[in-house]
Amino acid sequence: MEGFLNRYRNITVLLLVIFAQLVLVAVQVKNDQDVRMIRVWTVSAVTPVARILEGLRGGGVGFVRNYITLHDTNAENRRLVEENGRLKLENTFLKNEVNRADRAKALEMFQTHTPSKMLAATVIGMAAGANSKVVFVDRGSGSGVMRGMAVVTPDGIVGKVIAAYPTASEVMLIDDPDFAAGVMSQKSQVRGTLKGDGTPLCRVDYVPLEEKVAVGEWFYTSGDDRVFPQGFPVGAIKAVRPGTGFQEILVAPSGIEHGPPEDVLILIQGVHQEIPDTPQVNQPIYIAPPPPIATTQATAPTGTTGATGTDADKLRAIYKAVGEEQGHTYGVGEVGSKPPDFTKLPSTQPGGRVPPGAPASRGPAAAGPAGAPAPTAVSPQRPPATEPPQTDRPPDLPPAKKQTAETPADASRRANQAAGVPKGPPH
Repeated sequence: MEGFLNRYRNITVLLLVIFAQLVLVAVQVKNDQDVRMIRVWTVSAVTPVARILEGLRGGGVGFVRNYITLHDTNAENRRLVEENGRLKLENTFLKNEVNRADRAKALEMFQTHTPSKMLAATVIGMAAGANSKVVFVDRGSGSGVMRGMAVVTPDGIVGKVIAAYPTASEVMLIDDPDFAAGVMSQKSQVRGTLKGDGTPLCRVDYVPLEEKVAVGEWFYTSGDDRVFPQGFPVGAIKAVRPGTGFQEILVAPSGIEHGPPEDVLILIQGVHQEIPDTPQVNQPIYIAPPPPIATTQATAPTGTTGATGTDADKLRAIYKAVGEEQGHTYGVGEVGSKPPDFTKLPSTQPGGRVPPGAPASRGPAAAGPAGAPAPTAVSPQRPPATEPPQTDRPPDLPPAKKQTAETPADASRRANQAAGVPKGPPH
């Protein structure tokens, strides 16, 4: 370095002098915006370096911030995934509970409409083996179950008990090759023997070739086997073809159409039933609150206007009247708004009729809590027996209290007349 300075001493001194002169000039000279040149040069020289440093700083800070944010987002994502899985599991559990409640309701209704004495049971397992056609239920000899009892559902027969233990029973399904039951066709009353085939379809044997059966016709239990009472559905015919000496009939068992059921009924004491003319279709069960008015008139009384309509139309009109009376407009209320109280009866039904059990007058003079039904309809007020009988015209009031507007008694009398309420004896 010293050799370089000694060699270029003169040039170095000259450059330093020139640089110092330029600095002095820049300190004294200003540009058009009254800014010294030294400041302009300094800012111009420092700005690129400052931009680079700021970019490095911002990038580092952004990287750290994004890393922290992504770490928190990842943790939140894992939490949401776990919560979603938990909610799906709860949803599946609740759906199963609803289905179980519906099945229990269907079994209860079936027991109510069937004269046979039955015992509800739940399938708790299947016997070992890939092609096993035997299931276990949670009712045994301790509950009165015995070997040979029939097992059914509202859809059709399921099988029969082949072994009864103290707390459980073993049930052979109808598609087991060892199963057999007497059946009868619905239309032509053709008798045969239902046998399992180890497949989803069962066969009906011993039906002569001259007997007429068609695809779609239903078979019912005939009661000949002393296990299944007569009248329980078995299934519909899926195929019919002639065989050697007898017809080959394949039947789709309705009781196990979708596999072994979860809930069954064991016939403790069977009662024979008539075979219906048409196959019995199980209607779905809807659990809903009862309407606010339990009994409605089937036909409109004489003098009313408008068509009677169906029961659904009547119920819709009643709900609409309840909403209008309580100042509620359907489809307009905001989220969280109070819905109408359907337990309160409307003043009058559509058409001006007084609902059954409701007070005849809802005017200012009516006493008692709002919506409290009276046991009988109230007749219009009449004058004492000493006065001459009055017509349907309301009694004359004193001149000082004469009213030009319609009184509650007038409205009550007109509503009762429109509803066909007979006039009671004078009070």
